[in-house]
Amino acid sequence: MSPRTAWSEHVGAAIAMLLGTIGLIWVLFVARGTSFGPAIHDPKDFLITFLNGLTAAGLYFVVASGFTLIFGLMRVVNMAHGAFFLLGGYIALKLQRHWVGQGGGFGLTSDQVNMRNWILPALIASIIVGFVGLTMQQVFLRWNQGQELRQALITIAIAIILADQMLAHFGGVAEDIAWPGKLDTFWNLRVSGVQYTTTRLFILGVAIAVGIGLWIWLKKTRTGMVIRAGVDDRQMVSALGINIQLTFAIAFFIGSALAGLGGVMGGSFASLAPGVDSNWLLNSLVVVIIGGMGSLTGAAVGALLLGLTTNFASAYLPSDYTYYSIIFTFVLLAIVLAVRPLGLFGRPA
Repeated sequence: MSPRTAWSEHVGAAIAMLLGTIGLIWVLFVARGTSFGPAIHDPKDFLITFLNGLTAAGLYFVVASGFTLIFGLMRVVNMAHGAFFLLGGYIALKLQRHWVGQGGGFGLTSDQVNMRNWILPALIASIIVGFVGLTMQQVFLRWNQGQELRQALITIAIAIILADQMLAHFGGVAEDIAWPGKLDTFWNLRVSGVQYTTTRLFILGVAIAVGIGLWIWLKKTRTGMVIRAGVDDRQMVSALGINIQLTFAIAFFIGSALAGLGGVMGGSFASLAPGVDSNWLLNSLVVVIIGGMGSLTGAAVGALLLGLTTNFASAYLPSDYTYYSIIFTFVLLAIVLAVRPLGLFGRPA
């Protein structure tokens, strides 16, 4: 590292610490003109905002972990990842309504849905989206490995085609996947009288389970070791006689399936509609850029930073300026890249 680069990173780190300290002081002690007021006077809303950021980070992580798996191993900027998210959500929505019924004018309610009617559509949708991603990789991407721009353009074209087909088949009206009745409740946290929604805690639990599963797979299995070696030196792995194409196929299937699973949870958490795919593609890109290419830990930390930043910015900006909260996402991105140009846990490709 050159002295000039080291000096730039030190300056960036100092600016990041200064801005972080100012933000913490504002939230804890000042927060003038905001909806909640300073945290020392309103700990209940502070805790709810923190939990909202934490659970949102869980959903960001599920979607972005699949993106970083494909991006880190294969150097494929899969611009169809957001379309896979939306496709997984729509498949689960149609399966759930096929098994349970169409419901009223606003769809199904939680009272009509049991755990089986949510889990089975989620699993089937994830597997179908995984095979869609695998087909895309084998048919359109395998023959042009290493040509990043061409692959990015191909995946953009596929994303546009999928978006048009989903609009034609599923319509343009926002729709929700119904949570099971057992989850659509509130959990007494016994802290400051907070009653927190169980669905958000479920999302966080799924994210933790996905993170643990991916860690075990990447750290404790032979396929995982090959993937980690492929991230560091793809040419050497191929030279050792390892079937790197099979590894690529497995990684693409799992990465795409995670996008589909994220779409099911996202469609239950918020709604499914045209344009949602591009929002979640942007979220995944931001998480991976912050965390660093190919790093599972980086994806977790990036998702956490993004979730907390977006929720605290919207809650603790003065009421007349809450529409500026989206800017803080890009402020976070700029600060991280100023300190660590390759991301917090990124390494040279």
